[in-house]
Amino acid sequence: MWRGVFPAVTTKFTVEGDLDKAEMERCYALQFEAGVDGMIVCGSLGEAMALDPEEKIEILKIAKSVAGNKPVLMTVCESATRRGEAAAKAAAKAGADGFMVLPGVPYKSAPAETLGHVQAIAAAGGLPIMVYNNPVAYGVDVTLSMFDELAKNDLVVAMKESTDDIRRVTDVLTHFGNRFDCFTGVDNLALESLLMGADGWVAGLVVAFPKETVAIWKLVQAGRLDEARAIYRWFRPLLDLDVSTNLVQNIKLAEVFAIDTNDRVRAPRLPLSGSERQRVTAIIEKALAARPELPKF
Repeated sequence: MWRGVFPAVTTKFTVEGDLDKAEMERCYALQFEAGVDGMIVCGSLGEAMALDPEEKIEILKIAKSVAGNKPVLMTVCESATRRGEAAAKAAAKAGADGFMVLPGVPYKSAPAETLGHVQAIAAAGGLPIMVYNNPVAYGVDVTLSMFDELAKNDLVVAMKESTDDIRRVTDVLTHFGNRFDCFTGVDNLALESLLMGADGWVAGLVVAFPKETVAIWKLVQAGRLDEARAIYRWFRPLLDLDVSTNLVQNIKLAEVFAIDTNDRVRAPRLPLSGSERQRVTAIIEKALAARPELPKF
């Protein structure tokens, strides 16, 4: 039921550290104007763990206000299942179209615990779910046998595949066929995953470069692989910025240069500074100087 490019968007803050609602509305609208197919709010890139529950609902409403008929998913990232259930109920009431659900991080749950957490949130929210599987970052792998169990629940419709193993996309599609929508969730493995048949891309650098991200997706769907590869090869140094402990700061800095916004983050995070800021800035500026002309499609 979901496919295409789904940005995992950043959260914008004022100088005082509050939500910058107007700036989020502007930045989120740029995504839909570029042709993205949906949006995911309050995820890792959205600094979920630094947001209050009420703020998450406000961000959801901002995204919904500019999304038109495109789906907006709320991330449910809670260490306690009861808080996840409450978050899902609140987001469903506020108009979410579905959820992206993480295991109960930072606890490294056993398979039965992981399944119980996802199933409980599905029951509480009553909306379609994308399971975010990122064992590299969170230490919990939702395996194919675990998805066998989740396949019995009609509300579990998709997965964000972020194992960092390109073979997993083929394994999923071979094992499940079209039972789940399989999204790639690693920016610098995106084209490889799409070529293996992934149904979509939960993207990070898209927030700074929406047109290029959408172009890659559409060119792959049209079978115009040489053109997709050319953009992807240009894009790759930027996409590598997503695979980093500092992914939030990196991508927000890319937004500064590409869409004329700010890179304010919420403490304990701090914006990049010193030599690291210089290094990332050089990558961004080099890419912008060679930004490709996009083909028509």
